[in-house]
Amino acid sequence: MTHLSADVLIVGAGGAGMYAAIAAATRGASVLLLDKSLVGRGGATIMAQMTVAAAIGHEEPDHWTDHLQDTLAAGRELCDEGLARLLCENGPARIFEMDGWGAHWARGTDDRIRQVKAPGHGRARCCYVDFLNTGPGVAGTLRRQVSTLDPVRRLSNVTVTEVVVHDGRAVGAVGMDVVTGEVVTLAAKAVILAAGGLTKIYRRNSASTNMGGEAYALALWAGAELIDMEFVQFFPIAHLAPRLVGMDPIMWDPFRYKLGGRLLNGNFDEFMHRYGGQDSGTYSTVRDQASYAILKEVEAGRGSPHGGVYLDFRHVPDETLREAFGPVIDRLAHNGIDLTETPVEVAPTAHYHMGGIRVNQRMETRVPGLYAAGEAVGGANGANRLSGNAITEALVFGECAGREAAAAAAGTTGGGEAEAAADASERLRNAPGADDGGGAPANVLQQRLQSIMWEHAGPFRTGEQLRQALDGIIEIRKSPVAVRPAGAFNLDLQDRLELRAMLTTAEAVVRAAIGRTESRGAHQRLDFPDSDPGLVRNQVIEMKDEEITARWPEQVGSAEGVTRHRTARR
Repeated sequence: MTHLSADVLIVGAGGAGMYAAIAAATRGASVLLLDKSLVGRGGATIMAQMTVAAAIGHEEPDHWTDHLQDTLAAGRELCDEGLARLLCENGPARIFEMDGWGAHWARGTDDRIRQVKAPGHGRARCCYVDFLNTGPGVAGTLRRQVSTLDPVRRLSNVTVTEVVVHDGRAVGAVGMDVVTGEVVTLAAKAVILAAGGLTKIYRRNSASTNMGGEAYALALWAGAELIDMEFVQFFPIAHLAPRLVGMDPIMWDPFRYKLGGRLLNGNFDEFMHRYGGQDSGTYSTVRDQASYAILKEVEAGRGSPHGGVYLDFRHVPDETLREAFGPVIDRLAHNGIDLTETPVEVAPTAHYHMGGIRVNQRMETRVPGLYAAGEAVGGANGANRLSGNAITEALVFGECAGREAAAAAAGTTGGGEAEAAADASERLRNAPGADDGGGAPANVLQQRLQSIMWEHAGPFRTGEQLRQALDGIIEIRKSPVAVRPAGAFNLDLQDRLELRAMLTTAEAVVRAAIGRTESRGAHQRLDFPDSDPGLVRNQVIEMKDEEITARWPEQVGSAEGVTRHRTARR
């Protein structure tokens, strides 16, 4: 067994985790930064192609309060305004800090950072790096910065299975080194969960394959709360056809809002206006509304041949396409796609999660010493995330979590974690043994879960469908799992451990969706098509006696009970 210790342990090394490591290390803390993939090369940030929203005002006059108002409007009255304010107010500082680290934000001829207007924004405030490489650019910058910090020890290929809690305080974690198959115990004075979202629990998704909801499950098992788990964002225009190789299926967003691509149904008619959207080629409709309109057209028999709608750029001259996206046009040509001749087919896919771990404005959960960052955090985006806020959230919340965790570690005396870690280690060693006698492989059961979630807890839901999803989750949980004996590179065991977390997270989503008997933002109930003013409340998920339960606090807000308010526009 391997044992390591540090002041701050960070689980997940995407954008939020790396920023947290930088913030903690620069404040004097020793840091363990680990990921079940490769540090700095897993998670969602590196896959993001789009933009980073921040009111830096380089393109036109702007202020963080304007960004906040747009964020609150997208969130359908459910945003934790304290967290949303933190995101919007601190976004510009993170953009400029990363610029100093060599992020290479795209610039105009006057050397000011370029910004574009994304859906739902009242200003051109979204920064980017180059064409479709904003995420890789951000991740690369953070990797280089982390590599300069001696207090940060990086661990790849380590799957964390439990946060260790002693006397009510998080004191480390236990996991498995996938390469060696050994149990790893990790002692820390503060723990940050930055392991991303949950989109892998859906059959159609746009995210990394390691986004299985582990951060949420680890938080629940440790005694923390989750919030807004019913709100899964489905990206409206993911690629369907023709076949696209070597390019991200959600690549069409910047094309659409920069060049005004038209959404057409199977009859080649624009349709967004039928569902309250003001589109007409300008891409001003927010994501939940666009997803709803597309799936309704498909449901009505007006979809494209592969079950989506058309995204059409035939009205855009070739020289305009090349001026905006240059070599990307050639890459599309290698896939047999000529945008001046043929529209592409697009449809919604699971893309992001607005819900997550319930924290206060210091990113601290109700478990002392346990923090969260990035997409693992719930509440800031309410019922629907504003385009461009995802990477901003990773940067801002990562910096805050790292700073606060380092301060907490400096004032904490370690000790007492050895016994708790030993118990957790024993649970990990014994977990697969009971299932060695046979059963389905874990990856097959994961696929079954993904189908259940897509078909019964996807973009459109009913109470009956959700109860079927819950029954399916419980059935999978009872199923025997085929796991080969422990050893090096035991991916069967890793899949088994991941399945356990996926089932916990999926159940949290379904139980929250059953409880919200209305349609709001990304949560659409066909049996309750209207929004209910009485449900302008967040739903909190917790574990009691090993059962997942839901409750409704009186106030909309974070673990500190942040009250709702209206911020005056400047």
